[in-house]
Amino acid sequence: SLLQFVVDAANPTQVSSSCVQLLSILSAEQLASVPVLVIFNKIDLPCYMSLVEMKSLFRMQDIISCATQPITMLETSARDGTGLADV
Repeated sequence: SLLQFVVDAANPTQVSSSCVQLLSILSAEQLASVPVLVIFNKIDLPCYMSLVEMKSLFRMQDIISCATQPITMLETSARDGTGLADV
């Protein structure tokens, strides 16, 4: 099994709440060994935040180093299909 966590990369006001939700999920005992795919969606919009920006805001390196499960990140656009094949 795999957990997919989708983040709206075009809505910076939701980043902090998304980060809190992700940390909550990662700390859940029943998910301690379930691989996690973090999907930064809506990269087709002009106001989207880049993967570098999102990783920085989410402090992904810190999260990955403390997590018990493997974490992978992808950028996607559900609208134009970018990255969906990788999901």
